[in-house]
Amino acid sequence: MSWIQFLPALLKGAEVTAVIAVVSTLLGAAMAFIIGIARVEGGPILSRIALFYIEFMRGVPLLVKFFWLYYALPLIGLSLDPITTGIAGLVLNISAYGAEVVRGGLQSVPDQQHEAARALNFSKSYTLVHICLPQALVEMMPAFGNLAVQNLKDTALVSLISITDLTFQAQQLRNITLNSTRVFTLTLIGYFAMALALAMVMRLIEHRLRRGAAFPKVAHG
Repeated sequence: MSWIQFLPALLKGAEVTAVIAVVSTLLGAAMAFIIGIARVEGGPILSRIALFYIEFMRGVPLLVKFFWLYYALPLIGLSLDPITTGIAGLVLNISAYGAEVVRGGLQSVPDQQHEAARALNFSKSYTLVHICLPQALVEMMPAFGNLAVQNLKDTALVSLISITDLTFQAQQLRNITLNSTRVFTLTLIGYFAMALALAMVMRLIEHRLRRGAAFPKVAHG
């Protein structure tokens, strides 16, 4: 078979990979902000719950998360389709790492900003939303960009729970054609192209945030 003949199946798998990567990254980022803010601003109880979640999810391999969601969860009465299982496992994974990025970003805001906000009688929620988060977001973007690319690469593991992603399609083609070199070379190029495109998007977002946002800092003397 020629190189071109491999492309339809691989492109179909790449589409599945891209959808899973984008959806899980967006949902994972949203969860990361919730957990990260709870870690910093949630008080003693919420902060400890958030810390446990972060440490537990970072301490369990992603593949074990997939297998638990796919094989163990149905035994307690909750069955998910493979795509939902794959996305859920990735969300649990990236949200834990992302929460630490959010925590670090929030803690990077100078103490003077908090002191000035208190002096001006701003509420904690107003200070968080209008002062801390806008400043911290720019500092978070490089790390979130790395996490997004890592999450894309981690999607290769969803092939082990019978999702027909790029890796799954490559394995099927390889089994049929026995042409490992061509199949996996195209697969390698496919993942690299998607990772490069994702990294460029994240850098563009970071650049626009740095260039275009006039962050509202509290004046302090």
